[in-house]
Amino acid sequence: MTDHYAALDVSSAATLADIKKAFRQKASQYHPDRNPDPLAPQYFRAVQEAYDVLSDTDKRQTYDDNRRRKLLASPKA
Repeated sequence: MTDHYAALDVSSAATLADIKKAFRQKASQYHPDRNPDPLAPQYFRAVQEAYDVLSDTDKRQTYDDNRRRKLLASPKA
């Protein structure tokens, strides 16, 4: 599972406004028309997916629940 919060570089307590601002910055940074890096399209898609999940209340709740379960199921030693 990819970490959508890390993709947008926001905390899990981020507001919708914070998420939208981070998305705009990251999308501009990784847009394939602006960034010649061969991995830019991959990063751009990851940022888009993260925004799609985190900007929707229901999807974000489901994502957070699954994230908590994974963290509880595999605690760090």
